[in-house]
Amino acid sequence: MTARKTRLDALAVSLLLGCCLFWGLQQVLIKATIAELPPMFQASLRLWGATALLWLWCLARGVPLLTKDGSLKAGLLAGALFGAEFACIYLGLQATTASRLTVFLYTSPFWVAVLVPLWVKSEKLRGLQWLGLLCAFAGVAFALQDGFVGSVGNGLTSVRGDFLALAAGMFWGLTTVVIRASSLSKISAEKLLFYQLAVSAATFPLLSLALGEAWVWRFSPFAITSLLVQTVVGAFASYLAWMWLLGRYPATKVSVYVFLTPLFALLFGALWLNESVTPGLIAALCAVAVGIVLVNRRHAT
Repeated sequence: MTARKTRLDALAVSLLLGCCLFWGLQQVLIKATIAELPPMFQASLRLWGATALLWLWCLARGVPLLTKDGSLKAGLLAGALFGAEFACIYLGLQATTASRLTVFLYTSPFWVAVLVPLWVKSEKLRGLQWLGLLCAFAGVAFALQDGFVGSVGNGLTSVRGDFLALAAGMFWGLTTVVIRASSLSKISAEKLLFYQLAVSAATFPLLSLALGEAWVWRFSPFAITSLLVQTVVGAFASYLAWMWLLGRYPATKVSVYVFLTPLFALLFGALWLNESVTPGLIAALCAVAVGIVLVNRRHAT
């Protein structure tokens, strides 16, 4: 049985920073590739590729994926929530700006912080930790404040997109809660990820067809490179590391690091798209750093 740790160590912090760094870059990659590949079709290719890679990985390492261990129902639920999250993200981006969507999406740790302690009493947040969570979220909101002003999509209201973004954050948080509070926390990271990838890979092509997206099979070198990076590093390696972390470290402390992802996305956007890095962004980075320190602060026993 896997030994569970009560606080984040250097390995966990390194993996979390690496995941968040890449997820920030991945947002830029997805946005740049949408011009050539429709979002749901693009996501379908990633999911099928990552599922195949995971299957090969498990064959090579002798990790069983189809054995009966009582995790099927919870696994299918986690997979459905995982898929619903990404469906909301892609659909939401059609109705609101990326900055607004990112702010609402990263309310996910609030769902985790509120719901996980109902099942896992040891992960209850204390006063300073709640303050840290609020501080981190305020930093994200401040860094993305430009998304709250001006029109969205030629004057169209962003209410629908905002709702979908909040739903995506909720589904992300609920996925984490299901993993942490069920038998999924006791299975291998590979099988945990397989549930989520396989269920999503089975449903996303149907969603793409339902949305009337064009399936174009002639890819530019950039699109091929983008898909490979998103599939191998994003949907396979980084998610596998994330599942491994959720199975071994406190979910509330792991989840708060996702606040770094939108800030990394802004930084990569500045480097790739020549966007300016404002003093507000620097202030937000400081707020997130303070929030992470407070959330990981050990309480007296």
